[in-house]
Order: sequence, then structure tokens, then C-alpha cells
Amino acid sequence: MNDRLHSLVDLDRLIHEPGRLAIVALLSAVKGADFLYLLNETGLTKGNLSSHLAKLEAGGYVKIEKTYRQKIPLTLCQLTAAGRAAFEQYRRALKASL
Repeated sequence: MNDRLHSLVDLDRLIHEPGRLAIVALLSAVKGADFLYLLNETGLTKGNLSSHLAKLEAGGYVKIEKTYRQKIPLTLCQLTAAGRAAFEQYRRALKASL
């Protein structure tokens, strides 16, 4: 197997799914973001976004904090150090495959 093809095979499957890739890419550019921001920017439904965030959290890539702003529920999301490292590795592997 050539190196380019091998790079594609080794892509992180947790990140590679398009919805999760969009979330991780958005979070990589900011310190953190709230659920509504991610909802608007990704175009995902609330259920899909929640599901993808739960998978990323279970994988240790995203930290989720549920809190309140005044009396309104607020869900804050940010990439963990492991999530940032995984995304950088994903980007390098994707570039190597081109």
C-alpha cells in the first residue's frame, strides 16, 4: 500500500464523519463555543449535534459544560488538549494523502 493511501486508511474515524469534522474544525479556531453557535454554524439538527457532541465527549476530544446564563440553560463546548492534538494529526494525515 502506498503512503498516500495508507494515510487515508489511518484517518481518525471519530473526527472523519462530516458532522463531527465540522464541529471539531469550528472548535479548533476558538477557545470555546456554545451549543447555539455550533448549531447555527454546522447546520445540523439539535439531535444530530447533541449526538455528535456526545461521541466526541466520550472519545475525550470535547469538554461539555452545562450551566446557565441568568435563567437560560447554556451548553458550552471546547476541544480538549487531546482533541486539538487529534485534529492536528487528522489534518496532517489528510494533507499527506493528497
